[in-house]
Amino acid sequence: MTAVEMTKIGGAAAWKGSEIDYRAEMMHRFTADEVAEIDAALRACGERDIPDITPETFPLPAMGATMERLRGDLLDGRGVVLMRGFPRERYSADEMARIYVGLGVHLGRPVAQSWFGQLLGSVIDVSDIVEKVRGYAAGGGQHFHIDTSACDIVSLMCLRRARSGGASRIVSLSAVHDRLLETRPDLARVLYRGYYNRHHEMDAKYAVTPPLSAERIPVFTQADGRLMGVLDSGNLRYAVQESGVTLSDVEIEAYDELQRVARSDEFFLDMNFEQGDIQFLNNRNIMHARTDYEDDPDVGRRRHLLRLWLRVDSWPQRPAHQIFLTDGDTTNWLQNRRPFMEFPSRYIAEMAAAQETRRRENTLLRPDKPSGTFVSARGWQEARDRRMAGAG
Repeated sequence: MTAVEMTKIGGAAAWKGSEIDYRAEMMHRFTADEVAEIDAALRACGERDIPDITPETFPLPAMGATMERLRGDLLDGRGVVLMRGFPRERYSADEMARIYVGLGVHLGRPVAQSWFGQLLGSVIDVSDIVEKVRGYAAGGGQHFHIDTSACDIVSLMCLRRARSGGASRIVSLSAVHDRLLETRPDLARVLYRGYYNRHHEMDAKYAVTPPLSAERIPVFTQADGRLMGVLDSGNLRYAVQESGVTLSDVEIEAYDELQRVARSDEFFLDMNFEQGDIQFLNNRNIMHARTDYEDDPDVGRRRHLLRLWLRVDSWPQRPAHQIFLTDGDTTNWLQNRRPFMEFPSRYIAEMAAAQETRRRENTLLRPDKPSGTFVSARGWQEARDRRMAGAG
């Protein structure tokens, strides 16, 4: 490991939440002209499916330059953009979905987000309806993480807020990295070495790469003065619980200390979404989480965000040794995609029907809040060992 790899980042990317007013430094407010241009683009787009929404079919002749500038801010600025002020009340949920994708494709290329092949995800708690869901389909808060190596920008649009809580909590990985270099360079070195990753069960079935990474995937790496990070806590946990990977004490301490620093009031920043808000994050340098929240019993009235994973082909590529989820994996997942499956009206109708069936049959599942289960990475191993002892 060279000294360059352990160099502080500093600059605009290494911000602290306690020192940032995101409304002044990270927010873009839609103007009346921009809303009118987006409305015209929606009419031009018509009833197209998600893969058919492109910069050509969702034209933004004036606002395109703004989106290009925001893409630059995401790469070399704060790494966070919150777009606010779009009139959500004028549009149906499906129209908002097309608007969201239409803006997104002016920043990058949507990629599939799971073995289902969805290009547009729904972040909503359906854990009482669907078995073995991933974190975005469960309730409660979340630990800080990065959404794998497959996308460069991760984005959320707020369709419906929770009854209370559910703030988007973000942190600069560069700022956390620099603090660890100051206080615990020994743990920073462990994070530069990284951890083994494993795909979720069904994601692995439809991936083209092996379920378990052949080598450790670095949490931290650097290129051209930029920090590149990847920390999918679920993948680390699956490696421990499903592939028998055992973390050393120092590996557990490094993961826990990164989370501890990120959770401190000095570093994190909370964004309370309004309906219609769109958040774009640099998925290499910004970790995200969410606070706990109170939700509605009926799935049709629950907190509901839409999500995009965007690849930006013009950005510098991640180094090969930091890639676990590949373009080949996400492309292969598309074989399971059904036309129009992601649109909110269809998705919520399907979930509502399934919820009603479970209610009639008295088979509703116990709601899942997976992030509250483990306060330390050590818990992953303890849970695995208890399971194995019980099986024996």
